[in-house]
Amino acid sequence: MSEKSYLLAIDNGTQSVRALLFDLQGNLLGKGKVELEAYYSTQPGWAEQDPEYYWASLGEACQRLWAAVDIDRRLIKGVALTTQRGTLIHVDALGQPLRPAILWLDQRRAEVRGRIKGPWGWLFKLLGAQAAVDHFRAQAEVNWVAQNQPEICAQTDKVLLLSGFLSHRLCGRFVDSLACCVGYLPFDYKRLQWAAPRDWKWQAIALRREQLPELRKPGERLGNISAAASRHTGIPEGLPLIAAGADKACEVLGAGALEPHIACLSYGTTATINTTRRSYLETIRLIPPYPAALPAHFNTEVMIYRGFWMVSWFKQQFGQREMQRARELGVEPEALFDELVNAVPAGSMGLMLQPYWSPGVREPGLEAKGSIIGFGDVHTRAHIYRAILEGLAYALRQGKERIEKRSGTKITRLRVSGGGSQSDAAMQLTADIFGLPAERPHVYETSGLGAAIDCAVGLGLHPDFPSAVAAMTRVGRVFQPDPAAQRIYQQLYREVYLGMYRRLKPLYLRIRAITGYPA
Repeated sequence: MSEKSYLLAIDNGTQSVRALLFDLQGNLLGKGKVELEAYYSTQPGWAEQDPEYYWASLGEACQRLWAAVDIDRRLIKGVALTTQRGTLIHVDALGQPLRPAILWLDQRRAEVRGRIKGPWGWLFKLLGAQAAVDHFRAQAEVNWVAQNQPEICAQTDKVLLLSGFLSHRLCGRFVDSLACCVGYLPFDYKRLQWAAPRDWKWQAIALRREQLPELRKPGERLGNISAAASRHTGIPEGLPLIAAGADKACEVLGAGALEPHIACLSYGTTATINTTRRSYLETIRLIPPYPAALPAHFNTEVMIYRGFWMVSWFKQQFGQREMQRARELGVEPEALFDELVNAVPAGSMGLMLQPYWSPGVREPGLEAKGSIIGFGDVHTRAHIYRAILEGLAYALRQGKERIEKRSGTKITRLRVSGGGSQSDAAMQLTADIFGLPAERPHVYETSGLGAAIDCAVGLGLHPDFPSAVAAMTRVGRVFQPDPAAQRIYQQLYREVYLGMYRRLKPLYLRIRAITGYPA
């Protein structure tokens, strides 16, 4: 194993695409970053993007990386790709997009026509699962396209996730990592493969097996960088493209969270809490665990759909003063927003936020809404901002307790990654609310690092995943709980937060009945 072996990880998230160069010790040697317009919307609730925009941005991110580092590119041994989850693209036989990508943020719904036939239909009725199945069918982007754009359906050769689309552009093959398969597709989450021919999902989704890419396990080879991709990106032609996983799965791996007692909190656009397990375990009934970036493993995940999107929402709606001041001072806006948080005591003087800015599926349900209670004349923007961070941490703590209850495994360590983890204030209140030390990984780009770990093991540059994780991940700063703050949060969480959804649910249902929102 050469000391001078490098790995290229490409991370196409919702807000940006990054080309990241790592060494075999997990050190980030260089970055090329391109900010993205997350989506455009031609109809209320739609979220779409031009697939060619992603490919152009990926190429630009790579070119920015080469401009930032002075290395011999022959020392790069392989490439791995990780992307946002659940973004769907219809392509023709040449891989050319037939319509805009439908993002995971999209809220359109297909019509549910008829019932699932045969034994499956009877089983769902017996289990009381019909509503969940109908939700799956309504959410499936493929069904909406089939119903509303049949001419696109007729031309479609393949339906790809963003990871599959970019993999095809990089290596010329319709292939994807099974650990990227998160979305409304006929995927068997228990067996980690496309659903068997008689599975009910083929009735539920307007797709044929031949319209889906071949799947590879994390660490397996997807193909090699093509001449066309090399010209576009500057990546050396012929380099192996190694299967990694979706961005959340790679974050868990890049944070070094391989054992079920270690939880990985992702403070990203979507906020999640994940653990890694060998066995299939549904934290919430009928909601599957997702494929891990560690082969033959699962991530038990609880998701807060809008997550740190709420922080961006606050900044846009209420934080223009700090944004302007940060530009004038030449500092990152997060530093000034941390000042807002630190100006407010733990518990935000009784301001409590429930972070359901988007509805859930089961817990919370489709009727769920966000709420803030406890307002008084003492409260300011700073209190609202801190209450957002506290509400997200309360919701993720509730997720932690669900995982512990279902799995029987006590979570004893927290790793916190994602953009929000760069806030010291967010890290400290996380430690206080969970009553556990909050560990920040040594590198912020944990998703890219997880992809690089898959690449390193796949190429034999590290002998196995435990060795790679031991060599390439480590804990940076650790935030210890403050006992006084922990006592306040414990009472607010137990005596207020845990009762909010149950007590507000009847009002949410009435709001939906009166206004029709959310549908």
